[in-house]
Amino acid sequence: MLGGHSTGPERFGTPILGVSEVSGLICDLLDDGRLHQIWVRGEVTNYRDHTSGHRYFSLSERKGRNSALLNCVMWRTYTSALAFAPKDGMDVLAWGSVEVYEPHGRYQFIVREMLPAGLGERHLMVERWKQELDAEGLFAPERRRPLPLFPHRVGVVTSPTGAAVKDILSVISRRYPAEVVLSPTAVQGDGAHIEIAEAIRRIDGLVDVIIVGRGGGSFEDLFPFNHPDVVRAVAACKTPVISAVGHEVDTALCDFAADLRAPTPSAAAERAVPERREVLRELSGYGERMEVLLLHRLAASASEVEDLAGRMHPRRLSRRVHERMQRLAEHEELLHRAALARVQRERAALAEVRASLAGQNPLAILERGYCIVESGGKVARSAAGLRPNDRVVLRMKDGRARAVVEEITYDRDL
Repeated sequence: MLGGHSTGPERFGTPILGVSEVSGLICDLLDDGRLHQIWVRGEVTNYRDHTSGHRYFSLSERKGRNSALLNCVMWRTYTSALAFAPKDGMDVLAWGSVEVYEPHGRYQFIVREMLPAGLGERHLMVERWKQELDAEGLFAPERRRPLPLFPHRVGVVTSPTGAAVKDILSVISRRYPAEVVLSPTAVQGDGAHIEIAEAIRRIDGLVDVIIVGRGGGSFEDLFPFNHPDVVRAVAACKTPVISAVGHEVDTALCDFAADLRAPTPSAAAERAVPERREVLRELSGYGERMEVLLLHRLAASASEVEDLAGRMHPRRLSRRVHERMQRLAEHEELLHRAALARVQRERAALAEVRASLAGQNPLAILERGYCIVESGGKVARSAAGLRPNDRVVLRMKDGRARAVVEEITYDRDL
């Protein structure tokens, strides 16, 4: 310390960081999503193919007087997928992520895939088409329909001079007697996608199943089958479609829109039609099973007829008639007895009612010598209701008599 002033780092009021800490901060800053899984275009420089299998190079870009350089490495794990040999001065598209190598404090672009710029742009175009068509729902699995089991006509959309149509014709003629209808088209080159789409629309509805495809080739050769025009034509088909573009490892966007993807045109032909011998073998099995079932039915019917014949024998029939008549007679007897018992019960009840009514009949007392006195049209219930000289009617069991009251004597006066 001179003159009371500090000469160390503490004079600036900032902490002291270690080298590893600074490297860690750089690593954190580079952990930005915008620097991961990205495509970078540039010119290859300082290319070096290491004996270990790793590739070291830089991607450079010049804009006017300014230039930029990005250090790159492609590990041996990823180099096996390279379809070309990179060279200095080559314009390429590289896909990967920016990472930092902390021991050396150096960041670099870790390349996982690399393509020549022109071809790479087409790859990116196909990826963009794939996302757009998928968003339209053209690749939805539920759109796929089953193929017909026994097609009468098979449509083929391919080149009339290519190996694909010959393979398809050979397989179908050997397997199954179906008619093959060719809708010819160019399968590569500029404008091929227009012809392919038109050939698909031209044959749709005229056959039972359609095979769309071609033999193997490069990405450029198969490019028309990635075009949205072709994909939409396949998706719009009323007829089930089998896509057979290239060989097993090749994939085109029309594969995703088709009802079935076959690895080769020959395999597509095998999927389109059944094997004749297998069909005949299956039919033979059906015939044998039908024969067994028919014999069982005939045996069961014969047994049923025999049983009916036995039950319809004259003696058995007569015995059954007598049994039925006996049951009917017994039933009638039971009905008769039940009816007679009910009549007797009803008569007894009626007699009881009559006796009850007779006992309650006010005229029944007249049979014993009594009479009913009526005065003024009303029954005289008491001597107090009569007066001397009243004219009364005496009602007896067999008639009436008129009289005049001469004297009234009450029971209390007796």
